[in-house]
Amino acid sequence: MNDQQALVQGSQYWMLLSVAAVLPILWSFTLALHFARPYILRYLQGLTLRFGGDVWWLSYILIRDGLLVVTFALSVIFLFPNVYMSADLGVPITAPLAALVLFWALLAKLTGDSDDDPRTFRIVSVLLVFASMLYIIPQIYGVEAADQVDAWNSVSTSLGGIPAALVSGGNPDVSYPILNLSLLGFAATGAIVFLWFLRKSKFEPAEVA
Repeated sequence: MNDQQALVQGSQYWMLLSVAAVLPILWSFTLALHFARPYILRYLQGLTLRFGGDVWWLSYILIRDGLLVVTFALSVIFLFPNVYMSADLGVPITAPLAALVLFWALLAKLTGDSDDDPRTFRIVSVLLVFASMLYIIPQIYGVEAADQVDAWNSVSTSLGGIPAALVSGGNPDVSYPILNLSLLGFAATGAIVFLWFLRKSKFEPAEVA
C-alpha cells in the first residue's frame, strides 16, 4: 500500500512539475501570437483570394485565443492551497497573481473587441505582459535557480536568499497573503462580471405558439 501511495504521489508531483515547467513556453507563445497581429494583417493584405484570407484569419484567432485559454486553465491549478503551498513542489510565489491578471485579460477580450478597438488591444497587451512577468521571473530566478544558491552567495550573501524568497513553499509568510489576495480578486471580479451581465442582459418573454 505504501508503494502504491508513493507511486500515486510521485505521479502527481511529476504532472504538477511538468505543468509548472511548460507554462513559461505557453506564456511565450501566447505573447508571440498576440503581438503577431500586425504581421498577420500585413500578410492577409497580400492574399488575392478572399476565402484564403478568411481561413488564415480564423485559424490565427482560434490558435491565439485557444492558447490563451489553455494557459489560463493550467494556471488555475496554482490556486489550490495543497499545490501552491507544498514545500516539495517548486511553485513561483506570484503564480496565483499571474492567473488573476490573465483572467482580467480574458475578460477584457470578452467584453471588448481587441482586434478592432486600439484601446482594448493596449489593455490586453499590458495585462498579458504583466501576467507573464509575474510567472516567468520567479520561475527562472526562484524555481530554476534553486540549485544555484552557492553561486549567488559567492557574489553576495544577500543574493543567495532570492531563490527561496521567490518560491511559495519557502516563503509562507508572503505566499499565504498572495494566495488569499488572488482568491479574493477572483471572487470580486466574478461578482462584478455577474452584476455587469445582469445589467446588460435583457429579459425576453417566451412566445407560446
